[in-house]
Amino acid sequence: MRITRASLMKLAKAKVAEMVYNDRSLVCIYLTGSMLREAPLLGGTIDIDLMCIHRSEPPIAREIVRFTDEVHLDIAHYDQQLFQQPRALRHDPWLGSYLCEDPIVLHVQQHWFEFVQAGVSDQFFLPENILKRCRPQAEAARQIWLAFYSDQVGEGPQQLQQYLRALEGAANAIACLNGSPLTERRFLLEYPARAAAIQRPGLAAGLEDLIMQDSLSLDTWQSWLADWADAFDSASQSENVPARLHPTRKAYYLRAMEAMWTENPAAALWPFLQTWSRMRGLLHPGAPALQAWDKIAETLALTPAHMEDRLNALDAYLDMVEETLDAWQENQGL
Repeated sequence: MRITRASLMKLAKAKVAEMVYNDRSLVCIYLTGSMLREAPLLGGTIDIDLMCIHRSEPPIAREIVRFTDEVHLDIAHYDQQLFQQPRALRHDPWLGSYLCEDPIVLHVQQHWFEFVQAGVSDQFFLPENILKRCRPQAEAARQIWLAFYSDQVGEGPQQLQQYLRALEGAANAIACLNGSPLTERRFLLEYPARAAAIQRPGLAAGLEDLIMQDSLSLDTWQSWLADWADAFDSASQSENVPARLHPTRKAYYLRAMEAMWTENPAAALWPFLQTWSRMRGLLHPGAPALQAWDKIAETLALTPAHMEDRLNALDAYLDMVEETLDAWQENQGL
């Protein structure tokens, strides 16, 4: 299949027509994410993000629909009650941003989208509203850091998951000063530009240092990807596998990580770690993939034995993020 933006749009429209025909509760469906880019593919793969708004609470929150190994739909379902107060969404970095970044509306009833978008986008980019999207993310990252010292973070997979959540929150607190939150695959691919836009390029390098140690050889990386693929195959067959680890998404991650490695190893490592941290909890004890992960974590100094040093570095990074937000606020006269 030759993948073009036109062919992807055709697939999306066909699926939307099918959903609307079968589900009369759909008030609106709009397209967001990578399909809004001039070059939507990464590593020759893409997920087509659809936001589906229902009259009442939908039976599922998220579903993955496969077209090919390279293309799948990532469909999010929401109750329209979440959008009843559009002004409140000005402070929501995710739903608010998706509405304000000019999504493509594929289905709508009674001008629902126009009404909601108008209420959200009005004053969305005022400095005080920007800060109300950024501050909570930085504060959540700080709360995770504090939780490590009050024994509120579990052992094993939970530690790495929480550590990465803190990094994600800290980085998105910066990223949202000049755009929407960064998503998983392109996270460290795009963060340097966001940090540079506010004259803090060192924040990008600092974030990379929080997940990497010394440089890795191509042979080591390829070996890690083989271990990752084996782990994904096992984890994605688990009974309660989350949508983001759906079997269809294997190539979506793998090919993107392969494509990013040459130019930006840290960018490739981010989705690698994010997915591994989730997969690890789905693997049965004694699985060979767990042994492979233990070696990888040791190489990256991301084991519990290294966590104190990592948390000290995270503390310093969060200080820089908080200082950056304070300086930005002052520069805006707030």
